[in-house]
Amino acid sequence: MTNALKGVILAGGTGSRLHPLTQITNKHLLPIYDRPMISWAIEALVNAGVQELMLVTGGTHAGEFFRLLGNGHEHGVDRLFYAYQEKPGGIAEALGLAERFGRGGPIVVMLADNVVEQSLAPAVANFKAQEGGARILLARIDDPEHLRHLGVPELQEGRVVNIVEKPDDPPSEYAVTGIYFYDEQVWDVIPTLEPSGRGELEITDVNNWYVAQDAMEYDVLDGFWGDAGESIDAYYEVNDYVRANGANRDKEWSTASR
Repeated sequence: MTNALKGVILAGGTGSRLHPLTQITNKHLLPIYDRPMISWAIEALVNAGVQELMLVTGGTHAGEFFRLLGNGHEHGVDRLFYAYQEKPGGIAEALGLAERFGRGGPIVVMLADNVVEQSLAPAVANFKAQEGGARILLARIDDPEHLRHLGVPELQEGRVVNIVEKPDDPPSEYAVTGIYFYDEQVWDVIPTLEPSGRGELEITDVNNWYVAQDAMEYDVLDGFWGDAGESIDAYYEVNDYVRANGANRDKEWSTASR
């Protein structure tokens, strides 16, 4: 892939799982150690070489992101754009709002409540080496009960053959993190999606479209991965980890990639 990789950070949602902390602010503005949660996602992408970003958010506190981030220059962003999601409609719908920004080249999408220990630069390099398609980042989860609340890939001979949301019987020991890479086809896939049972356009359906085309690759993250928006307990677990160890470290990570 020759075009520059652009980044889309999704920071919408109601934050109901972190209530009542989110009653007065967007969850992505809550602190993770010494800075707002959103700052860690921006740092992860900027440190991996992504220079242009779009932030997609919604709700009554959207203006606070502009007050915090401005034009993005203080955070190392060359060009920072904003999009507003009028009502919760799912991750895929939120991504669709970035089409004008992202069409014309590859994108990396990051849910802003994801925090990783190691640099994303190796995954970015692996994606750029692909001829096309998509790439997801996986994290090993040893607790089967935890996996039942996440998206889990089914792997066969080093390939992703299906992704199942909240499976009763997880088909692997890996979770699909909220970090995705897509080629330009993603903008043609999103309009074809049907709302799920909860009335939202699901990112898993986008990923499974690429799986069906045999165009899905993956990396396995080495080190800590946390979804700070998953629950109150997860939020404080991520806080404790980052306070003790930091995040987005440049140390080389050993990846299993396909």
